Amino acid sequence: MAINYDTTRPIYEQIIDFILKKLASGEYSAGSKLPSQREMAKLLSVNPNTVQRAYREMEIKDLVETRRGLGTFVTESEDKIEEVRIEMGEEIIENFIEELRALGFTKAEIDKMLADKFAEFKGGKSNGA
Repeated sequence: MAINYDTTRPIYEQIIDFILKKLASGEYSAGSKLPSQREMAKLLSVNPNTVQRAYREMEIKDLVETRRGLGTFVTESEDKIEEVRIEMGEEIIENFIEELRALGFTKAEIDKMLADKFAEFKGGKSNGA
């Protein structure tokens, strides 16, 4: 993942998004150990203090747990992870609809485009439903 330094979005929030995407996709599963703060900082080319802030913010939201001497671990709660996945999906859909509406598309046109794309995916271009 590349951190976007030109955005007004704080780096620690971008790190949280990076980790949440990995949670939602299943790359980081319930109870799994996250990279250490130094490892994550090196991976993302950011200051370890910024990673520490991201981990702390996630801990406040009960998404991760820091165990002294052992590291930081993803929550054991599958429900919490599913909640994150759904929230992320809803946010993507909201942004998608806002962008298409800004281009002047109607609900009917958006519905048709989605139906056409789903038909393409079913036709073998993707393994999605």
